[in-house]
Amino acid sequence: MGVIKDHPELALFLCLAAGHLLGRLRVGPITLGGIAGTLIVALALGAWTEAQVSDDVKTVFFALFIFALGYMGGPQFFANLNRRGLRFGVLCLIELVCVLGLAYGLARAFDLDVGTASGILAGAATESAVVGTATEAIGKLPGLSGEQISAYQGNVATAYTVCYLFGLITIVLYSSQIMPMLLRFDLREESRRLWERMRGGAGGLESDEQQSLPGLVGRTYLVTAGDGMTVRRLQEAAHGLVTVEAVKRGSRLLTPSDDLALTLSDLVLVVGRRAQVLDAGRHLGPETPGIPGVDAPLATRQVAVTEKGTDGLTIDRMRGEHPEFTRSGVYITEVLRNDQHLPATGETTLHRGDVLTLVGARSGLDRLTRKIGAVVRNDATDFIYLGLGIVAGSLLGQVVVHLGDIPLSLGTGGGCLISGLVFGWLRSRRQTFGAFPPQAATTLKDMGLAVFIACTGLTSGPQAGPLLKEHGALLPVAGVLMVLVPATLSLVVGLKLLRIEKPLLVGAIAGQQCSTPAITAISQVARSTVPLLGYTITYTISNFLLPLTGPVLVGVLGS
Repeated sequence: MGVIKDHPELALFLCLAAGHLLGRLRVGPITLGGIAGTLIVALALGAWTEAQVSDDVKTVFFALFIFALGYMGGPQFFANLNRRGLRFGVLCLIELVCVLGLAYGLARAFDLDVGTASGILAGAATESAVVGTATEAIGKLPGLSGEQISAYQGNVATAYTVCYLFGLITIVLYSSQIMPMLLRFDLREESRRLWERMRGGAGGLESDEQQSLPGLVGRTYLVTAGDGMTVRRLQEAAHGLVTVEAVKRGSRLLTPSDDLALTLSDLVLVVGRRAQVLDAGRHLGPETPGIPGVDAPLATRQVAVTEKGTDGLTIDRMRGEHPEFTRSGVYITEVLRNDQHLPATGETTLHRGDVLTLVGARSGLDRLTRKIGAVVRNDATDFIYLGLGIVAGSLLGQVVVHLGDIPLSLGTGGGCLISGLVFGWLRSRRQTFGAFPPQAATTLKDMGLAVFIACTGLTSGPQAGPLLKEHGALLPVAGVLMVLVPATLSLVVGLKLLRIEKPLLVGAIAGQQCSTPAITAISQVARSTVPLLGYTITYTISNFLLPLTGPVLVGVLGS
């Protein structure tokens, strides 16, 4: 073990590897996840070897994590600052008040130190970022010796580990299994019904299903009945819902302009929605097999929504305001919001920063892209933009505001979170600068948090045993209680006062808890992505608000 103690990089990466392996173990619908697994392994390895990693490493990686977290959530955070978002934001406010109130109450009732109380808050709320913001805030408390600061910061990690485990199990089971039982509804069936309603009556598909008859088709017809009909008249007869992509006359390929008159024996390629294409065929003649040379492959393009007028519109309304969709035969097949894939239904609301997958004729795609947004170009990270964002956040975190006798500071964590939100939002408005590919941002976020947690666990390992002996069953009970209270209140308020649809409400409660395992379990039970529509709103808001609770609790208890 001397080798590990003398070479902390070995200890660090051993914690990452073994911790993520432990986090993959599954018991029913429950998995610990890589972060909790890393912390457990780090605490054990730290207690055994007393290996230490420089605090500077921890600070740098936490800044990377929290900035990437804010950057990814920035577009949707600002997009949700509206009436609909604030409606779901009530649930996040319930979460915020409950966890802060319960953590403060437990600290006073059981005479807990500021580190243990902060760890309970972070673990029970299943929000790993609170570990960082609280740990940093403890380091800035006046009147504490270095030994006291180290002990309190160690207690944050230990209390977090225990409370996170019980909080995670509670939110997963409560949201995916118990809530549907309490409300007496079938989550799978309700999600299917809601999806059908959102799709205008079309049947919803299971997660492993796809349409046997795709809505977007191309057919080739031999002109026998439409002699003299122009391309414009044919498209008008189909109410503008088809496009003529190619015309072959003898051995010549003609450009299908609006004024082109079709003649007998022309081969015409028509693309559009199935019903309208079949209707157009009745004006032309019999369908023919595909003919070499008469083909127009549909292009696919990912476009980020940047148009101000599109923000807040449903897909149906956007199609109505942009007739190019119907005239050019362009269709939305997928909506990507951060790393969440949303159903591309007519009722799905779009926000700036959403990435739409458009399928259709290349000419139509070009026209639409210029109107609604910009082609996503995320092939390389803009390190200038990334570096300036983290510098701005670090500087913002140094600002201290005095609330009476209580000094409050965002710290590096809070400052980088806010700068990440702003820089991510600015990037979403015009995707021509500040590239930060989603895969790179996700890797940096996950790696930053994992390294920070490993460093914290290694440092805190020697203090873990005494803390667990001192508090006994308090930590597990606190972990369960601080999940059940805000989740139950949100369930009642969301159902009775806000009247949120049940599948969306269950997803939103998982989001207010920032629990990815919970929404995964809910989606598995529902066999649908519908609960994600509620989850993404509360997840984004809570991801901003919950990390700020760490410095607030530390400031209040440390005063």
